Parts: sequence; C-alpha cells; structure tokens
Amino acid sequence: MYRLNKRALQILLGEVQKCSGKDQVSKIEQEIVIKRLEQLCLEKGSPAKLDELRDSVIDIYPQFSEKVLKQAAKANKPPGIFSKIKWATILLGGSAGMLWVINLPYPMIRWPVAKTVPILLLPSYINMDHHYREAIKNLEQADQLINQATSPADIEQGSQKAKEAQKNLDNLPVWFLGYYPQAYCNFFGCTWKFTVDEFETARQRVARIEAVAFQDKNALTPLVKGEQLLNVARQQYEQAISIKDKELAIASWQAAIDQLEQIPDSTFAGETAQAKLKAYQRDFDNARIGTFIAAAQEFDLEAEKIQATQPKAASELWEQAIKRLNQIPTENPRYLEAQRLLAGYQVKLKTVVDPRSDTYIEAAKQFAIAAAKASQNPPHPVVKWEQIEKLWRKSIDQLENIRVEEPGYVAAQKLLAEYQTNLGIIETRRKAESEAQASLEAANEQIQSLIASPPADPQQLKGKIQGVINRLKTIKAGTTAYAEAQKLLISAQKRLR
Repeated sequence: MYRLNKRALQILLGEVQKCSGKDQVSKIEQEIVIKRLEQLCLEKGSPAKLDELRDSVIDIYPQFSEKVLKQAAKANKPPGIFSKIKWATILLGGSAGMLWVINLPYPMIRWPVAKTVPILLLPSYINMDHHYREAIKNLEQADQLINQATSPADIEQGSQKAKEAQKNLDNLPVWFLGYYPQAYCNFFGCTWKFTVDEFETARQRVARIEAVAFQDKNALTPLVKGEQLLNVARQQYEQAISIKDKELAIASWQAAIDQLEQIPDSTFAGETAQAKLKAYQRDFDNARIGTFIAAAQEFDLEAEKIQATQPKAASELWEQAIKRLNQIPTENPRYLEAQRLLAGYQVKLKTVVDPRSDTYIEAAKQFAIAAAKASQNPPHPVVKWEQIEKLWRKSIDQLENIRVEEPGYVAAQKLLAEYQTNLGIIETRRKAESEAQASLEAANEQIQSLIASPPADPQQLKGKIQGVINRLKTIKAGTTAYAEAQKLLISAQKRLR
C-alpha cells in the first residue's frame, strides 16, 4: 500500500495550483510541494494522515485550505474491512448479497443467525474488532501524550487521539453488547470478550482525557500571557532611567509573577510555570533589592545637598531611604550591605532631629549590635566573653552621656536598662566559663596523677575516681569545657563499675 493514493494527490494538487503565484519563486515553491507529495505516492507503508499532509505543504503555503487537507486525508484512508466485504458481496450477488444483508446492524436479523450459523456474521465481527483495537491504541496514545506532555504540541496531539478513540467507540454497536456480549466469532470459534462495562469504562476514560486536555489548553493562555507580561516588565526595568520608572516596572513584574503562580499545578502549563518560577523569582528579587538600595542611595545624596537649608525635607528623604532598606529580607545576599547603609542613614537622620543625644544613642546601638553578634553561637572562651563585656560597657557609657534635659533621655534610659541586663548575663556566662575551665583543668590533673601513680588499695582508687566525677559534675552546660567533661565523666563512671 502506498502512503498517498491518486485521488488524495489530485485533491491536494488542485489546492496547490490555487495557492501558487505566477512568478519564478512561486514556480519553485510549487515544484517543491509537488515533489514532496509525489514522494509520498512512491513510498510504501501506512497512509499519510492529516498532520503529515499538513506538514508537507504548510511551510510553503501557510494559507493552504484546512478543509482541502481534511478532504485529502479522508480520501487517503484505506477502505475498512467491512466496506470491502460489503462491496464484494454486492458485486458477487446472490448468496453473497444475502451475506451483506445478514451483517447489517439490526438485532432482529442478527439474533437468529447468531444462534444458528454465527460464522456468517464474521465480516461485521472483524469490523468491530478493528474499531475496538483502534480505540484501545488511540486511548493509550492519548493518555501518554496528555499525562506525559513535554510541549503544547503533545497536548494538541493527545486531544486529537482522544477524538479518534471516541470515533472508534462510536463505531462499536452498543446494542450488540446488550444482546450477546460473550460471542465473538472467527474461523476457529467464538470468543468475544468486550463487555458493556469495558465499553463504558473506555468512554469514561475518553471523557477524562478530553477534560484534562481542555484544562491544559485553557491553562496555556495565562502561561503565555504571564510570560509575555513578565518579559515586557523586565525590558521596561532594564530600559528605565529614573528610580520611579524602575519601581513601576517592578510592580508590573510582580503582577506577572502573581499571574503565573495562579496557574493550577495539575496542568501542564502549571508544571511548566512552577519549573520556571524559581528563576523568575530570583531575577525579580535581585532587581527589586537592587532598586531599593539604589533608591535609598539616591535619597541620601539628595538629602545631603539640602540638609543645611532644608533639614525637614532632608529628614523626610532619609526616612524614605530607611523605609526602602527595611524591606530587604535577612536571607537576601545584600542584607548586610543594606544594614550598613541603614545604620549610616539613621545616624544622619538623628543628627538632623537631635544632634547630640541621638548621636550617643546611635553609637550605643552600634556597640550593642556588635556585642549581640559576637554573642551568637555560644559557648565561647573566657577571652571572647571579656571582649563582649567591653562592648556592652562601651554601649552603656554612651548612654550615660545623655543628660536629663536632653530630648533623648527617656529613650536612652530604656536602652540603658536593657543593656545593663545584657551585661549582667554576659558577666555570668564569663564567670561560668572561667570556673568550668578551672574545674576541667583540675580534673585532668587528678586523672593524670591517678594514671601516674594509682593507689594499690581498690577502695582508695574508687574514692579518687569518685572525686574526679564530682569535680566534672560541677562543669555546667553551655561552656566550652562541657563536652570534654561529659566524655571524661562517662569514662570515669565506667571505671567504677
């Protein structure tokens, strides 16, 4: 069987003539398409379907009639088995014509024949078997294409396969299943196994696949639109000159990301969007944080220019700069950079509002921040606890410089109470660390002494080991010596057993 028959070729050539022009380029294009079609006429194999016929002409003639393509695809289909038998029986006449009548889809004719000579119904059984097998094949292909889609083309192809499966199911006689679902006859016997339940299950499966395909197609629209909006916003951001224009582009960018996040995850478009959203969000965050920092720096420069003549306007600009920097999350890589700028802008703002007391308060806060950072991830050795104590003392010293009559006195006293409490905690930690180190050192000396000259009396040896244990138990948790003390304690307790 050739892949393109003469009737289909003539249908296609007629439309090629309509689409072609009269210039030299058009003639060349016409020759290319004709050669492709003639090549299909020479190839042996399964008949070319609608998609393949469309691919043969659409790149040269985008305007090629879809109606003509469908007519050609229909004309290119080989005649069905039942059709061949029907025409053969008509041509043969007589008893063959009677065979065709017997195989008509009327239960009142088929039922008596099925009970007596079921072999006469073989042609229609073969036709039903053909549509049954095609339905199963098209269903499996549709299921794979829809549920394992890698592109929108897979969804479209899967939808088409589901429609073909539905056509095959429509060609299966439901009335037949209701009369005698157990009898499928061939030359060797009757073994029909396709039941009403199986038929209904297949129809439901087609409906589910078509519903999924419909949802996937609908979800592709917001995916395409969202990506288009995102690309436009990104381009606007890159081309923006002023901070205001950048912030407007950032707002459009965020709206595009929000639209992509609303696409249902269960659809192909949703899976595609989720796979891309991480990169989109990363680029957006970088642009957004960069805009915050750039805006803050721009406000700072403007405030510096007008500080002497317009202190109120300058303070408002620094407040705007601080507001932008406060929006940068701690997990962002530029957080520390923003915090350094923030500290500087806060000092400048306080200098404008309350030059002396606020300067002391800001200095105290900086020492407090340094002390708090140094205190993180304890335990620490004694030397480090002493350094942290010094930082808290310097912070307290700054606050004690503020006089009662100054505007920042009340705020300073609140911080002073907090910082003195923190200093007391650090002093306690430093003292505990010092005592723990001393106890660990003494315990190690006792252990070394026992190793060098252990007592001959077992009871005396146990007494000394118990002394080591008692000393090790005095070492508190939260000190650098605690982990080593626990190991020694476990070892000493084993020796007492």
